[in-house]
Amino acid sequence: MNRIALITGATSGIGKACAFKFAQNNYNLILTGRREDRLHKIKVKLEEEYNVKIFSLCFDIRKHDEVVSAVASLPEDWKKINVLVNNAGLAAGLDFIQTADLSDWEQMIDTNLKGLLYISKEIIPFMIENKEGHIINIGSIAGKEVYPKGNVYCATKHAVDALTKGMRIDLLEHGIKVSQIAPGAVETEFSLVRLKGDQNAADKVYEGFESLVAEDIAEVSYYVTTMPKHVNINDLLIMPTAQASATNLVRR
Repeated sequence: MNRIALITGATSGIGKACAFKFAQNNYNLILTGRREDRLHKIKVKLEEEYNVKIFSLCFDIRKHDEVVSAVASLPEDWKKINVLVNNAGLAAGLDFIQTADLSDWEQMIDTNLKGLLYISKEIIPFMIENKEGHIINIGSIAGKEVYPKGNVYCATKHAVDALTKGMRIDLLEHGIKVSQIAPGAVETEFSLVRLKGDQNAADKVYEGFESLVAEDIAEVSYYVTTMPKHVNINDLLIMPTAQASATNLVRR
């Protein structure tokens, strides 16, 4: 078989862009997400355009039992996973900590942190057994800085930053690479989800400057896997030219 990449949250945004980038480079893919119709459409398109094999897994990464069951359903040949892209994540709400909705906090913690841990714990033993693997955690500038009303989202992405470092240490003896890609402003469904479907408000987030797009992050995510065996890119922070920090943007 071709090399295999498992990409979480592959139905939109960065995850979908990663699926296309890795398929273009002859990877067979395991794609996960909650929206089965989107998974099916992406699977068909990738198989037709790039002549690669796609195995789709529809489940909610926040639910441990579903993660375990989905991974257990993989045929043996599909367990030889070379790359795990931990992309599934979201921001929910943009509120001061004293007025935020508890359910938003739980959704972010369960997806961005616990979901990443659940899928990683199931895939890492395959990589150890195969004596090879590369884990790419999609972090954020919010994992490097804290900004107003970012409180719990920033906390989850700081946790991703810490977990990436911890994984790198723990998996060192097994020769498994671990990298973090931490983007700044990327125009995807991110703000639409965060702002609870308010399209006008979401559009304003990206007004007046040229943001990153999902394909930029996919390009970098693939790039880190092309390094020689003795080279690991631990951490990569990527920003639009118009952005210097989480809150410092030039809008024209």
